[in-house]
Amino acid sequence: MSPARRCSRTACDRPAVTTLTYVYADQTAVLGPLATYAEPHAYDLCDQHAERLSAPRGWEVLRLVSDLTPRGPSDDDLLALANAVREAARPVPAAAAPVATEFGSRETFRRGHLRVLTHDETSAT
Repeated sequence: MSPARRCSRTACDRPAVTTLTYVYADQTAVLGPLATYAEPHAYDLCDQHAERLSAPRGWEVLRLVSDLTPRGPSDDDLLALANAVREAARPVPAAAAPVATEFGSRETFRRGHLRVLTHDETSAT
């Protein structure tokens, strides 16, 4: 749980543990686990507001959450962080030799999908 994720209800400063979304076509309110990212069309709710949630008359509330207690970092979170640090610390492999193209140019630099080609006078015919 991110410390910045708080309940969306006005004047509530408790941590969010669930995310509420609406499916207007099915007249359904879906209360599920806390979303990975805060979305503008979803509402993060604390355990108290999630338990007291009611929907408009004729709507169905679908609850996908069984445990509403806030959770701290798990062992999986710590392992993922350690793996990310290890990956970032690995040395960058040496750049490959420039590749000659069929038109007498050589690739001298690459950034993403962009390439810098220089004209090779020796291979031009």
